[in-house]
Amino acid sequence: MKTKLCFFIFLVSNIMISQQGPSNLIATNYSYDNTRTNTFSSDSKATIDANGFEFELLDAGVNTRFSEIGSGFFRNKLIIVSSKKLGGLAKIDPNTNEAYKDLFCLDVDNSGQLSNPYLFSRILNTNTSEDQLSFTPNQKTVYYTRSSIENSLEYKLYKADLEEDSHGNWINNELLSINQPNVSIENPFVNRAGDKLYFSSNMPGSIGGYDLYVSDINPDGTLGTPKNLGNIVNTELDDKYPSLSIDGKYLYFSSKGHETIGGFDLFVSKISNTGFKTPRNMGNTINSSYDEVAYFLATKNKGYVSSNRQGGKGSYDIYTATNDEVIQKLEGKILDLETQIQLPNTIVVLKDEDGIEIARTTTQEDAIFSFDVIPFERYTISTFKDGFKDASVDFLANRGTKTTYRKNIELLTTEPVIAKVDDELRIVLENIYFDFNKYNVKEESTISLNKVIKVLKEHPEMTLAINAHTDNKGRDSYNLNLSNKRAASAVKYLIKNGISKDRLQSKGFGESKPLIDCKNDCTDDELQANRRVEFVILEE
Repeated sequence: MKTKLCFFIFLVSNIMISQQGPSNLIATNYSYDNTRTNTFSSDSKATIDANGFEFELLDAGVNTRFSEIGSGFFRNKLIIVSSKKLGGLAKIDPNTNEAYKDLFCLDVDNSGQLSNPYLFSRILNTNTSEDQLSFTPNQKTVYYTRSSIENSLEYKLYKADLEEDSHGNWINNELLSINQPNVSIENPFVNRAGDKLYFSSNMPGSIGGYDLYVSDINPDGTLGTPKNLGNIVNTELDDKYPSLSIDGKYLYFSSKGHETIGGFDLFVSKISNTGFKTPRNMGNTINSSYDEVAYFLATKNKGYVSSNRQGGKGSYDIYTATNDEVIQKLEGKILDLETQIQLPNTIVVLKDEDGIEIARTTTQEDAIFSFDVIPFERYTISTFKDGFKDASVDFLANRGTKTTYRKNIELLTTEPVIAKVDDELRIVLENIYFDFNKYNVKEESTISLNKVIKVLKEHPEMTLAINAHTDNKGRDSYNLNLSNKRAASAVKYLIKNGISKDRLQSKGFGESKPLIDCKNDCTDDELQANRRVEFVILEE
């Protein structure tokens, strides 16, 4: 029987499929937290629930009675490792009691459906076992693994280049220098930048049986000295099958050594500026009491996983894994610490644990802020508001299901300043706010007026002129009248709170003295700056 080979048409499909994550998110020098803490109780495996993931697993439609394990993408094709043979009698590996493994490829259509598998390459496939492989971002270099007839369970790492203008002719095949005698190197994964290769190995010095490592990829394709990912990721048992999220911020891998439901479970570790964070079990919607390995993403929330769980067709089967992303809400109000008055016009910024801004908002009249957050992630909420001290609050999304966290943030006011401004001695503080076309002092501005009261009580001989200004929208006469009423409202509040009216004057200037003379071409910020109240200290 003639075996059909998988030739490659260099076309970009309507859905871009990539196995790599973004660049430059892992520093060359790794640092690790030397204290591992398990997220889950050791009392019972049943404590591992969905854990922030909601996966739907479906048979990928290409499984047989033989072993099939996914290995990533080349162009618009899925590459898998399988022990099935096309035509003729298969030579049986005595270590697995299945045929020696080959690489196969499957077309992926726009809806994600897979074609029947065909042999990937007569050059890369041999009469020994081939296993996982990974391609550089330009798809011109492949890092692949192969065992020998003498020891089919020990894999070596190779590199090959795609011949220019060829349809799958891999040349310059070479055994890489990081290989060692009696050491197996498995599960290579190239990051999206193409400058790092992750893999698993039982190299001397490993923490457990198999550990996860990374090597720099040099410009010529050779590899730098392997670096162990450390004891936050690696355990005393086997840790294998590394891959990265599409954005490169998360490391996925399979482990027997962390808290598992059974066998190999899938874990995720966030990659921060300080190293890898404590891995989190990806939960019981994808993990089982059997082995789950080779998880890699095609898009942000859709990928493939291989498992030997019950109900499959072969010793390992491939499943599509679609994660219904668990989006959580973080909501709260910004309040004045002393009075509990709601504070609109507060800038609220959400940052991740590396201090990178994720989102920001400005509170409205209800003083509410709201952000989407991810389960089990750490954040910092920072606030900025005139007249108040900047604040930062740490937050941990510590639940795994869809939920809304409630967290109010209370701000401390700043002290008023007495300073010279335009040859006038003033009490300098944040703006006093009024509703549009109204002159009643807004509740939030009573906090600012209380600062003025404090200064006047500390200086009983001080007298004050309260001068109000408007923007240049509307008629001059209307703005003048409005500014007079606003100045009078501020005076009324001060008198109501114990300041003698003999110490106070008020005057409205309308639009006659703009802080920014922008004529009829003012921005919203310039208009806001011109709408102000000034507190001028009168000479005795």
